[in-house]
Amino acid sequence: MRLVLLGPPGAGKGTQAKLLVEHYGIPQLSTGDMLREAVAAETPVGLKAKAVMSTGNLVSDEIVNAIVSDRIDKPDCANGFILDGFPRTLQQADALAAMLEEKGIGLDCVVELAVNDDQLVERVSGRFTCASCGEGYHDVFKKPKVADTCDRCGGHEFKRRADDNAETMRNRLQAYYKETSPLIGYYYAKGLLKRVDGMGEIGVVHEAVRAILDSE
Repeated sequence: MRLVLLGPPGAGKGTQAKLLVEHYGIPQLSTGDMLREAVAAETPVGLKAKAVMSTGNLVSDEIVNAIVSDRIDKPDCANGFILDGFPRTLQQADALAAMLEEKGIGLDCVVELAVNDDQLVERVSGRFTCASCGEGYHDVFKKPKVADTCDRCGGHEFKRRADDNAETMRNRLQAYYKETSPLIGYYYAKGLLKRVDGMGEIGVVHEAVRAILDSE
């Protein structure tokens, strides 16, 4: 099974990908992780990426595409993979299609986690975690049972990501709709797109995604 997860930041792509990894036993391919692995392993394309990153510049589509291609060739991807955060643009989607065609394979499904923007901003901007064990909480939807005390470890220190605020989230959404949302129409035209309500409980969303994949 070869799958792409689409959706704006905060929609739950990473969370759903991890659950699908556990269920189907295929790897989650995150561009950030793949980039770091390639640089650490000092592969030819990893060295190119390292050189670019050392100057503070963004890695080109050509390098990202090559890193994805190398990763897909690894044995653990033989039975499929989940692409999370790639492709981000129509150019990357075309490059991915050409790359997979050269390998004699193709995508089986593209799942869009559809969200309500205002609710998503509220959901993301209210997130915080226990500084000790990483347990996640929310100002509205999941408060600690005892104020200022982690339910899991009893810790009293909590932290928030610097970009988990309403203004930053709206900027990230704007960038998503400008660069990535055109992929929804792109994959719909190819007959690959399936849509799931990404605003539900994690388990409910997971069951909906699995129902789609198991019917393919």
